[in-house]
Amino acid sequence: MRITGLLLAGGRGTRMGSVDKGLQPFRGTPMALHVLRRLAPQVQTVMVNANQNLAAYAALGAPVWPDVMPDFAGPLAGLQVGLMHCETPYLVSVPCDSPFLPPDLVQRLAQALVAEDADLAVAVTGHGDATQVHPVFCLLKTTLLPHLTQYLENGGRKMAAWYAPLKVAQVHFADEAAFRNINTRDELQTCDNDTPLTS
Repeated sequence: MRITGLLLAGGRGTRMGSVDKGLQPFRGTPMALHVLRRLAPQVQTVMVNANQNLAAYAALGAPVWPDVMPDFAGPLAGLQVGLMHCETPYLVSVPCDSPFLPPDLVQRLAQALVAEDADLAVAVTGHGDATQVHPVFCLLKTTLLPHLTQYLENGGRKMAAWYAPLKVAQVHFADEAAFRNINTRDELQTCDNDTPLTS
């Protein structure tokens, strides 16, 4: 499978004091660069969705595309622009604030998508009542662009609501820490330094 990786960094970063989360230093390196380094070996090529500090993101070594929807419309707007510029049959998205993402994320999502003949595969952690879906960690067919564009133009913004009518493969990952988001300055400062970035 030929897959393009998309780093979603188009938010306002309001929970981190309205700063650009992906560019915040994490262990001496912009957090987005940690994510790109983990994602790049899993895909054919990578790109970034960002709506501010475009030159700083471009300096990380990947093409950068801002939303075509106005007013920071959320991760689906980033996914839309990623699909618009995707030159492979599949696109996988990850957020810029999850530097511990699994090294087998794309492989496992791809296996499930093919095995279940699904439109989209999404990562899931936990069990029973504690099950948590991680919708921005998803692999999807680029042919979904018209469906997504129509949803956005009709005012839709919720990722789970968008893919509800699609055939979705849920892929369970045992390591919940791999999907940890760093959303605030406190989390950035107190993030467990014992968590390896190379596992």
